[in-house]
Amino acid sequence: MKGGVLRRFNPAWFDQFPNWLEYNVKKDAAFCLYCYLFRDNAGKGGRNDAWTIDGFSSWNKAKNISEHVGAVNSFHNNAAMKCENVMNQGQSIKHALHKQDDIAKNEYRIRLNASIDASRFLLRQGLPFRGHEEKEETDNNGNFVELLKYTAEQNEDMSKVVLRNAPGNNQMTSPKIQKDIVHCFAEELIKSIIDEIDHDVFGLLVDESTDVSYKEKMAVVFRYVEKSGIVKERFISLTHVSDTSSSSLKSAIDSLFTKYGLCITKVRGQGYDGASNMKGEFNGLRSLISKESTSAYYVHCFAHQLQLVVVAVAKRKDALRESHKKTIEKEVNDGEHKTGKELNQDVSVQRPGMTRWGSHYRTLLRVVECFSSIVKVLECVERMAQMTQKDVKHMLQEFNDRFNEMNTELFICAASLSPIDLFSQFDHSKLMRLSTFYPSDFSQGECISLDQQLDVYIDNIRNDERFTHLEDLGEIARTLVETQKHLSFPLVYRLLKLILPVATATVERSFSAMKIVKTDRRNRIGDQFLNDCLICFIEKDVFEKIMNVTVMKRFQDMKDRIVLL
Repeated sequence: MKGGVLRRFNPAWFDQFPNWLEYNVKKDAAFCLYCYLFRDNAGKGGRNDAWTIDGFSSWNKAKNISEHVGAVNSFHNNAAMKCENVMNQGQSIKHALHKQDDIAKNEYRIRLNASIDASRFLLRQGLPFRGHEEKEETDNNGNFVELLKYTAEQNEDMSKVVLRNAPGNNQMTSPKIQKDIVHCFAEELIKSIIDEIDHDVFGLLVDESTDVSYKEKMAVVFRYVEKSGIVKERFISLTHVSDTSSSSLKSAIDSLFTKYGLCITKVRGQGYDGASNMKGEFNGLRSLISKESTSAYYVHCFAHQLQLVVVAVAKRKDALRESHKKTIEKEVNDGEHKTGKELNQDVSVQRPGMTRWGSHYRTLLRVVECFSSIVKVLECVERMAQMTQKDVKHMLQEFNDRFNEMNTELFICAASLSPIDLFSQFDHSKLMRLSTFYPSDFSQGECISLDQQLDVYIDNIRNDERFTHLEDLGEIARTLVETQKHLSFPLVYRLLKLILPVATATVERSFSAMKIVKTDRRNRIGDQFLNDCLICFIEKDVFEKIMNVTVMKRFQDMKDRIVLL
């Protein structure tokens, strides 16, 4: 204060003019934010440069600060209006272009919902979407458009806003829109499966095959125990691969894991068929994954092993039939055998029953009838039995590839958890041995706790009638969760979740489904669209739970749409 007059900047002015007043300490001057930002081309901010360039520093003339605001149309108030418009996003050009009234948005929502319903039906049934020619004058415009027409005929409100009654650029029926909707369904379905896994351990089942266009496809299935204790196998992806080498398959799996934020170190089991690119101990897919996840033990698919046995037996049976057929043909040509209706039918030796003696009689009749052919086949078997030592070693090596010492011990230890006959196979030492195969899942301290927990566990469940009639390990896991005992025995429950996959039947079924979705007439379907359709077609139970609202939100978030909801 000097002579009763303030000679410096008063901070109280910030409270009086909070929106535009700024103070520069270096210049010891005040400025107007509005006038500074929206000054004219010459840099002027009103009648003088005091509030934009030089700064106001006449502290003894405080009333000039209030006078700066001026009348309604003053330069300051016009600048303030411009600033308010800039800060208001509702005034932006982008917002103005996308601004629609409630009626237009409601019509768009009806059209989009109708397209989602049509897509849902076609995906559930595995039907094609498009027709040969989709024009208004065409009799059949494809399943998608025809289904929309039928739905509109049943709903008067919908008929007013879809197809020809919709704007030309917003009918929601183009192939691109169809693919976007299907992709949204597939991504929501995968998200539900990933949420079920919940960053826990899982098994990996993989197989490869060619589609109707002779393109190599790799199918991936996850096996895991969900939160309710149920063991599930879920189809995740059908990926096109350039070749079926182990490196190509591994690269495709890495891309899949990266896309969905999965970690390969969480893999606790691998299930493949017996192909060399899969099971190879050094360069196969099995070894490439085991390098990153040491607890991802490989199991040769039991279904494929059974198939190998059946084929081997069938070969002998076919040899018998072929030999007998040649004998009959020779006798017919020599006139030693009559010909006629229902004569000389294809026969084989019937297996006799244990108690039905009539079957023994029929078997003996067949042996007499085919005796010469049986002798020839047995002679072939005898020659095949005279194998060299090298062939025997090769067969033993093949056997070891399918059942190595590690896999055999794993299955023996896992069998100790079997609930059959009131857990008669329970073996404390084997289960402790099983935990040592998974060092990432059981620390040294947890192994000590598991040792103590196992005795209490087996005594508890043997005295609980709810565990009396269980038949497999999956039922134990489910019942433990239902009875809340998985909270009392968390380490035992963790062992159950490490159940190894034993068959790739789910993967094989996905290839069967692929033949339904991609047919000879539908052979140009794209890889991504095929994958999306197949996921929804196979995992119907998860697909049914996906709500239209969820799909609509993901569809809108994919990119900027004509209408913003």
